[in-house]
Amino acid sequence: MNDQNPYDPYYPQPQIIGYDEYGQPVYQQVPPQAQQSYDAYDPYAAQQQPQGQPHAQQQPQAPQHGRQQGYGYDAYGQPAQPQQPQYDPYGQQPQQQGYGYSSYDTGQQWAVQPETAPAPAPPAPVAAPAGVPGQRSAPEDGGERDYRTEQFSFIEEPDEDSEDVIDWLKFTESRSERREEARRRGRNRVVALIVVLALAAVGGVGYLWSAGKLPGFSSEEQKQNTATGPQKRDTIVVHLHDLKGGGTSTALLVDNTTTGQGTTVLLPNELSVSTDDGTSTTLAKSVEDDGSSGTRESIGNLLGTEIAGTWRLDTPYLENLVEIVSNIDLTTDVTVPSDKKGEDPLVTKGENQTLNGRAAVAYATYRAPGEAEAKQLQRFGQVMYAVLRKMSDDPKANADTIATLVMILDPSLPEKDLGASLAGLAKHAKGGDYKTALLPVQQDGSLGEGAADSVVKDILGGKVSPPDQGGAVRVSLRDATGKDATEAARVVLVNGGFAFVGGTEADTQKSSQVLYGDDAQKATAVEVAKTLGLPESAVKKGKPAGNAAVTVVLGQDYKIPGSKK
Repeated sequence: MNDQNPYDPYYPQPQIIGYDEYGQPVYQQVPPQAQQSYDAYDPYAAQQQPQGQPHAQQQPQAPQHGRQQGYGYDAYGQPAQPQQPQYDPYGQQPQQQGYGYSSYDTGQQWAVQPETAPAPAPPAPVAAPAGVPGQRSAPEDGGERDYRTEQFSFIEEPDEDSEDVIDWLKFTESRSERREEARRRGRNRVVALIVVLALAAVGGVGYLWSAGKLPGFSSEEQKQNTATGPQKRDTIVVHLHDLKGGGTSTALLVDNTTTGQGTTVLLPNELSVSTDDGTSTTLAKSVEDDGSSGTRESIGNLLGTEIAGTWRLDTPYLENLVEIVSNIDLTTDVTVPSDKKGEDPLVTKGENQTLNGRAAVAYATYRAPGEAEAKQLQRFGQVMYAVLRKMSDDPKANADTIATLVMILDPSLPEKDLGASLAGLAKHAKGGDYKTALLPVQQDGSLGEGAADSVVKDILGGKVSPPDQGGAVRVSLRDATGKDATEAARVVLVNGGFAFVGGTEADTQKSSQVLYGDDAQKATAVEVAKTLGLPESAVKKGKPAGNAAVTVVLGQDYKIPGSKK
C-alpha cells in the first residue's frame, strides 16, 4: 500500500499528481516534516510502529471494477477531501476500529485506522460479501490482500435520535402493558363477582330447601308427592318365636328407597287373614299352621303389598344378635322382673337403658297380666329399632353376622338378601329416618277404618293397583244386614274366584252397595254384584277399603244362600 491512509482522520492526505500506466493514481510524497508532525499528534503512533522506523510507503493496489473502495474516494471515483478529526462528545478518545461506514442520519464518516504492525501470512483469498462497507475484495489477479477483516473494529457514536426512538418504544410498550393489565384485572373482578353471586344463590336455595320454603319442595308437598307417586319398597316380614314362653310376634320391615324412610309395621296376632281354601283365620294361628310361606302370602293379599321374604327370628337368635352388636340402648316403659325370685330385675324402667341379649329378649316378649297385646308389640318394635341402629349398613358385613348366628332361614330370604335388606334399614335407623307404626285392627280381626290411609296406603304401597292378569281380585265385606251374613258371602266370593280380604260389621242399612274407586274396576265390581246376586244398580263409584279393589256393603236386601228369608 502507499502512504495514503484514507481511514485515519489524523493522517495528512497527499495530493494526486497523476496516473500510472495501469490507470492508478500517483500521490505526492508526504514531506518528512509533515510525517513527524503527524507522529507527534498521533496517539497510536507509539504503539503501531517501532522506534526509528518510518512509515512504509507502498503503492496502492489496483481497485476492483476500476473504482477504489473505501473512504479515499466517493461513490463517483472522485478524490476525497481531507477531513478534520472527529471527537467523542462524551470526552472519550477514539478507539481503534476495524470497518468504516457512513452514518445515515448525520452524513459523517467513521474513522478507521489500519494497523501498521507486520501481520502474519493471510489465509486463502475469500471473496468478501457484497454490500459490506469498508471491506476490500480480493484482487482479480489472485494477489494477496493487504489487510484482514479481524484487524478492524467499529467506532459508533451515540445517537440521540436513536435513544429518543428507543424511549418512545419503551413508553408505548409500557402503555400497552398497563392497558392489558387493567383489562386482566377487570376480567378477574368480573369472574370473582360471578362466583360470589353463584355461591350466594346456591346458599339461598339450600336454605329455602332445608327450611321447606322452596316452592314445590315443602314438607307437605313432599308428603303428597310421595303418597301418590310411584314408590319402590323392600318389605320383609319377621316372626319372633318365643321358645320359652310360647307365642309369636309379627312385624313388617319396610324400606322405602324412594322417600328414604324405614318403618316397622306391627301386626296384631288377632288380625284376620285368609287361608289357601278361602277360610278366615288369625295371624297367630296362620303362623303356627301354614308356616312362613302361607302366612306371607296371606298378609300380602290382605294388605295389598308385595312381601319379598320371611325372617324367622327365634328368641335365642335375637339374644345372640344383641350380643354381637354389643348391646342396645333404649328407653323402657316397664320393669321386667327376673325369672328367679330374689334376683334383680332384668330390665329397669327408665331412659337410656343399656340391655344385653338376655334383657333385650325379656323386654321384647314381656306382657304384663291384663295388658293389651299392643303394648308388647310396641316393646318388640323398640328392640328391633335399637338392633338396626347398631347393625352395619354394609350388606356383606350383615350377611357375615347372620351366618355367624346359624339361624333357620326361609328359602325366600337367604343370608345375602337378608343382609342387604337389613343394611338399608340400618342406614335409615342411624340417620333418624325411621318410625314404628301399629296396624289398627278391630275386635273381630278386620282392618280398622283408618288402617287404609295411614298404613296400607301411605306405608305399604299407596294406592291399591289392579291385580295382575289372571290374578284374583281382592274383595272386602261390610255386613250391614244385621243377620251375620259375612261368612256366607265370603264362601260365595271365594268360590267365584275372588280373594276375600276380610269382613267387618257395619250399621244396618236397607240397600246393598258394591263400591269401586278406579274406573278400571267398574267391570269387576259388576261381576262381584252378579256373583252375590245383587242388582247391577247396586254398583257405585265410591271409596273401597285400602286393601281391596272392591268393597261390598251387604244391606237388608241381600239374600243369604240357603236362607228361607
